[in-house]
Amino acid sequence: MAEPESTVINTNVKQKDPSTALVIAVTTRAIFNLEEEHKLYLEKGKEEYTRHQQANQDKPLPPGTAFAFIQAVQYVNKKILESNPAERELFDILVLSNNSPESGVRIINSAKHYGLEISKFCFVSDEDSTQYLKSHGVKLFLSADRTDVCNALQRGVSAALVFQQEVQAPSTPLRVVFDGDAVLFSDETDQIFQEQGLEGAVQYERAMEAIPIGEGPLKAFAMQLGKMRKKFGQEKSSIRTYLVTARSGRDMGIRAIKTLREWGLPIDEAFFMDGAPKGPILAQIQPHIFFDDGLHNIQGAQNVGVPSAWVPSCC
Repeated sequence: MAEPESTVINTNVKQKDPSTALVIAVTTRAIFNLEEEHKLYLEKGKEEYTRHQQANQDKPLPPGTAFAFIQAVQYVNKKILESNPAERELFDILVLSNNSPESGVRIINSAKHYGLEISKFCFVSDEDSTQYLKSHGVKLFLSADRTDVCNALQRGVSAALVFQQEVQAPSTPLRVVFDGDAVLFSDETDQIFQEQGLEGAVQYERAMEAIPIGEGPLKAFAMQLGKMRKKFGQEKSSIRTYLVTARSGRDMGIRAIKTLREWGLPIDEAFFMDGAPKGPILAQIQPHIFFDDGLHNIQGAQNVGVPSAWVPSCC
């Protein structure tokens, strides 16, 4: 059987150290708004899609949901290099596409148009492009395709599903918000809640207070982000991280805080919402990306213009 066609284009002159970089892979539909083109692909097929992209190769694509996040990551690299020009432990961005290289010229031109310092472009003519994530050392994968996200999670890569939405343009520094259970932490307490209700979950948390919560699907990425966060002081940091959880601070907050301490994961601010809607606090934080496993919380974030990424627990 023939090997799948795969083309990698590196456009970054200043090489980052692949062994220490925090590699983020983002699909073309996550970083750019390709909804009309994707509809054309589904309705008319690959050949018509490719012809359309080639005919419009010099027309920049509009920004997508993850665009502001990638811009903010680029800002962090700039601030790190201002402090230490020899630093090689930086964010590294990889754009991944399931389409052929022939349709990729518009993607590269769009990145250049917006001044995005993308390290690698991978155009992979294969149904499951996530097989290449680990070979590139990817620590976070953002996609607009649920199957891709599930495949990545099953491969042990932190991943989330991005929905196309209108996004307000947040300012710097980079701000990342994590939900707690089933995102940063495991879903063990959620399972107790489903089986025994709130009182059962509270009792479980009290009994397990001294034992760290299990690792969630985005814990590995959060730890890498925390490592980057430590390059800056507490004041005027170029990275700020937040925990916004439905947990009650009084009944279920202590174990969460102790777990973060045990992991050595720095979180700048934590909000224990006790089941209240997250939209208002997210509107105040104005993050570049918000990770949650609850679609109702994703919808609430979208309603206030916050870029959101869903971490599915039912792959």
